[in-house]
Amino acid sequence: MTNTTKKYLSLLNPLDLLKTKKVLQVNPTLATNRDVLKETVMSLYSYSSSTLQKTDSIALHQIASSIEASENNWLNVDIVKKDVVDKLSEIFTIHPLIAEDILSENQRPKMDEIDEQIYCVLQMLYYNDIENSVENEQVSFVLGKNFLLSFQDDESRDHFNPIREKLKIPVSKCRTNTIDYLLYSLLDSIVDNYYIVMEKLGANIELLEETISKGKGDNFTMNRINSLRKEMIIYRRNIVPTRDLISSLVRTDNKLIFERNKRYFKDVQDHIEQAVDLSENYRDMVANIRDLYINQINLKSNETMKFLTIITALLAPATVIGGIFGMNFDRIPYLHNVYGFWLAVSMMLIAPLIMLWWFRKKGWY
Repeated sequence: MTNTTKKYLSLLNPLDLLKTKKVLQVNPTLATNRDVLKETVMSLYSYSSSTLQKTDSIALHQIASSIEASENNWLNVDIVKKDVVDKLSEIFTIHPLIAEDILSENQRPKMDEIDEQIYCVLQMLYYNDIENSVENEQVSFVLGKNFLLSFQDDESRDHFNPIREKLKIPVSKCRTNTIDYLLYSLLDSIVDNYYIVMEKLGANIELLEETISKGKGDNFTMNRINSLRKEMIIYRRNIVPTRDLISSLVRTDNKLIFERNKRYFKDVQDHIEQAVDLSENYRDMVANIRDLYINQINLKSNETMKFLTIITALLAPATVIGGIFGMNFDRIPYLHNVYGFWLAVSMMLIAPLIMLWWFRKKGWY
């Protein structure tokens, strides 16, 4: 059974429509869901304007001897594990509070400055075209004097390949600039991909709006609206705090962020501000679509009630006439008349025709 089939079969169960665990489960103190069976994969980039040394799948015991004090060092860690974080905390003198945050999941995007180090945590967002859902991956950064550590939960994907390619170019700014510029580049890559996710959400919202506007909604339309609303909640929950994170980096007086590079962080700040504004527009669009659909449902219900009311009103004269001539009295006018039946039937037909003319004149249909 394919994932798409499972998704639509789940709509047949009303209880599944009430599940909001994906939206509400944001408690960082909950038990971790990380796969402890997977092995940690680490890659080290030691670079300067003239040299670049890349070490893929570096062993934990090799890191201390491989760090070049005179160069910039970027250590990327895929699959976060406690023993690895503890060992790296010893090598790079990472504060226990930072180590605890690295090991915690569902962290709210934030920036902390502890012991002359800068810690940032935020979410990388992906759009699953099969499930039509927003997926997130927590990434943590620890910025030191000549090193940058990045921790990811998923070893199969990230947004950093363009940065890795730039590091191979000797004249690129990533190679010739300080280590805080690398932090900017990684944050910028994450924020830029927010727009890709938002474009996919926007396309779904516009398609749904067009479908509802044309009156082509079906029994699952409200489910689709609620699904989009939940995806927008997940999206906004991750990008709105990121705006505060970037703003903190722009305002900080920490010497790890050079003044000449703050203009780059301000550029990221502008991008995230635009992303937040657009997300608010999309959130309003989803709310408007929901109101539009509900209004259409109410309008259809009103039209149905109007039709049934007219039918009831047209049958009322026949009911009254039949009731009168059906009474058990001995003396009823025209009761024994040879034309009495046809007279009663004629009245039953003429009265509704007169009522139809009157309703039409009033513009009631």
